[in-house]
Amino acid sequence: MTPPQLSIIILAAGKGTRMKSEKAKVLHEVFFAPMIHHVVNAVLPLQPAQTVAIVGHQQDAVKEVLQTFEIDFAVQNQQLGTGHAVLIAENIVKDTVGTVMILCGDTPLIRTETLDRMYRTHREHRAALTLMTTCLDDPTHYGRILTTKEGRILGIVEQKDATPEQLRINEINAGIYCVEKDFLFSALKKVGSDNSQNEVYLTDIVKLAVESGLPVEKYTTTHPLEVLGVNSRVELAEAHRELQLRRNRELMLQGVSMFHPESIAISPETGIGRDTLVEACVRITGSCQIGQSCTIGQGVILANCKIGDRVTIGPYSCLSDMIIDSGSTLAAYSRNESRK
Repeated sequence: MTPPQLSIIILAAGKGTRMKSEKAKVLHEVFFAPMIHHVVNAVLPLQPAQTVAIVGHQQDAVKEVLQTFEIDFAVQNQQLGTGHAVLIAENIVKDTVGTVMILCGDTPLIRTETLDRMYRTHREHRAALTLMTTCLDDPTHYGRILTTKEGRILGIVEQKDATPEQLRINEINAGIYCVEKDFLFSALKKVGSDNSQNEVYLTDIVKLAVESGLPVEKYTTTHPLEVLGVNSRVELAEAHRELQLRRNRELMLQGVSMFHPESIAISPETGIGRDTLVEACVRITGSCQIGQSCTIGQGVILANCKIGDRVTIGPYSCLSDMIIDSGSTLAAYSRNESRK
């Protein structure tokens, strides 16, 4: 999709205090996988030359859940801000890289297509920096985009540093950037920590680029849910629900029937044939394969099952690691040992 001079930096060092958990935020499970897995799976199709995860809090646990991916790691031992986190990766980013894309590990809803369009915008405009924005009815907690009357970007102001007038701005920083490598690291070395948090803000490089007369662009997504930053259990549930509905919509478009998709959870690894009906409150986990013209009754739980065509599984059955022949019928409340 994109040439190999792109490097990805994923910020995954934070504690996530608003989650009120002993577990690092990016490790919380969202739709069958740790939150950060969804971010990594979104960036890999871009075919970057390199992907770097900035880790810190519970770094060993974060590294462990990412061990199946080809990822380099940089460690932020002190939480001194997003700019400081990116600067740590300077010596890890490959010399051949021209552009660095930066995003957070707590945005599991971001789509590959959106990232690709942003990167194309950055390249087409030969920008030094491109940031992703969106508009929210309630922009609380997000940095606001400062622009001229003509729409030219002036900078970003964080919520805690914004004036009352700036807080009324509803265009927000989505926290995703494409930045030319040479400018990125030189600018970060000039950024101070004179703000309410005494941190090095990555957002401050936008103002530096503008003041230097460098081309700064924005890519505005009209799908704000994609850039949802998961900071609480409420947002965790929102993200899970959205991924669940995306998956079910995909299956329905392939010929699977569901009348209550909001109540059904089906793992990404599961395959389901056409004309199969999945009734309400079904949960299918692991790598299940379900044939055509089946009926999966209400409240059924399946894990790692291989199911033939024209199979009926009665309501509230709970089955795992089973092979069920085509044409079989299982009564309601069936368990592994009670197949008919």
